[in-house]
Amino acid sequence: MAITPTVIKGERREEFGKGSARRLRRDGKIPGVLYEKGIDNVHFAVDRIEMTAVVRNDGTNAIVELELDGEKLLAMVKHIDQNVLTLDIDHIDLFGIKRGEKVTVEVPVVTEGEAAPDAVVLQEADVVEIEIDALSIPDELTVSIEGKEIGDALYASDVKLPEGAELISDPETLIVNVTYQEVDEELEAAAEEAEEGGAEAGADADATVEIADGGEGDEGENQ
Repeated sequence: MAITPTVIKGERREEFGKGSARRLRRDGKIPGVLYEKGIDNVHFAVDRIEMTAVVRNDGTNAIVELELDGEKLLAMVKHIDQNVLTLDIDHIDLFGIKRGEKVTVEVPVVTEGEAAPDAVVLQEADVVEIEIDALSIPDELTVSIEGKEIGDALYASDVKLPEGAELISDPETLIVNVTYQEVDEELEAAAEEAEEGGAEAGADADATVEIADGGEGDEGENQ
């Protein structure tokens, strides 16, 4: 399904540097740069609340139409700098794209279905890299674990891709590993063994102390 880009109104920036960026942030704006092949970089500022909402709703692969001086520029979020304390967006880089253009992005992978009752599903990779039309980037991709049993494994090649998408990640990248769950008896046995080992170690330590004490007493009497 095609994405409808969110329109973000911005203003061109003529002043640069840390001082200018701080003033913009105090005014509730985020400084940014738009990069695009064949054109000069465009420095801009956008409303912090609006841009934060877009990133929160659409993720780091968000597609926007940046409106500057009445012109709308289609762009994709390329990089975000966040404040380490407040997590506010301090700066944003956008990459200009064309309609119908394919881009390479990382997309989250989630599991669907139910594995065998005695199986434990371990997800070894959370994302895969794909090439896809910029306006068709999915929020997530799925891999089916339905009926999978202990010893089964799923790889990047098993992930369902949208029509027209191409897998860029190594097809042999391990996504899901299906293993066994330790039964309560095994856990209890391991705990008892550890407890017995601790008790034996404590008894040995007590014996050592007694022998040491006795030795010191004999030596004192001999003197």
